[in-house]
Amino acid sequence: MSSLDDSLLSMEKLDRTSPELWPEQIPGMLDFASYASSSNGTKDPWAGEFTSEDMTLMNQFSNLSMPALISEVKRLHDLAYQLGLEEAKEMTRGKYLNILSKRRR
Repeated sequence: MSSLDDSLLSMEKLDRTSPELWPEQIPGMLDFASYASSSNGTKDPWAGEFTSEDMTLMNQFSNLSMPALISEVKRLHDLAYQLGLEEAKEMTRGKYLNILSKRRR
């Protein structure tokens, strides 16, 4: 059985040094992974300073019941969807009015 194991053994090294062979799937993920693995007690880069308004909102959301929190998330989702529709409508309008084209000098 040892000869079978030896015949299946590969000495090839697959490292992630080549960006052509191993492109980064999610931009910034390698930076995050390297930061997470070498965390030495420093402050998280995504944890910025919170304003009093931010803290008030977090406290309000933390005091909501589960159904109320789900309702709030749905409301925010619907609002984001409506904003997306309005933006698409305005971009289409700008395209038809030809205000988004580059000006030639």
